[in-house]
Amino acid sequence: MLGGSQNRRRARTAGTRRPRRRRPKRNPDRTRERILRAATTEFAAKGYGGGRVEAICRAARANPRMLYHYFGDKDGLYLSALEKVVEDLRREELKLAVDHERVEPVAGIMQLFDFINGHFGAHPELMQLLSGENLLRARFLRRSAKTALVTSPLIDLIAGLLRRGKRQGLIRRGIEPLHLYVLMVALSYFHRSNAYTLSAMFRTDLQARAWRAHHQRAAADMLLRYLRAD
Repeated sequence: MLGGSQNRRRARTAGTRRPRRRRPKRNPDRTRERILRAATTEFAAKGYGGGRVEAICRAARANPRMLYHYFGDKDGLYLSALEKVVEDLRREELKLAVDHERVEPVAGIMQLFDFINGHFGAHPELMQLLSGENLLRARFLRRSAKTALVTSPLIDLIAGLLRRGKRQGLIRRGIEPLHLYVLMVALSYFHRSNAYTLSAMFRTDLQARAWRAHHQRAAADMLLRYLRAD
């Protein structure tokens, strides 16, 4: 009798037991991406020296073991963040259909300049990371084979536009592709990376929308005059 009642109680308890919740499966790619996004934010704000692995793990909701698994160490994570922002810029640049024969060469170069200017404005983390890496004298980017690979196609693209423009008598001779690219970046970058100091020195808000719109028009006019064959 006693054994029978115990069995009935066990059966009732088993019937009312809630099924165990299954833990969601971990997605390694998402975890890596979260860590990389958090690292980009941390290093852009505080630089390599000020960036903390603990803060990155908290922001990414990941434990340090996963960070070291994917990136090896803090150096590897910092380099990956640098490579990512540079690769994003290059990938978007190469999406521009400026190497097609139907695109007028000067218009193609100006389209590329408009994109570069807009990209730096929309992605301050790129500017901040590059400024910090310059202070380190490119200690980490020198180790990157990936950055050189994603950079070279862009220079080839500009070279092609310059060649077509010269053949058509639209672009003057003597313009070197890398110099032109550096010029376009300088016109998009310098006033942003130095906005606080220049604003204080000249008592003018270089971050004001009107000032930046005027600067972009003036920079585009300078670039056009530099390119055109007279």
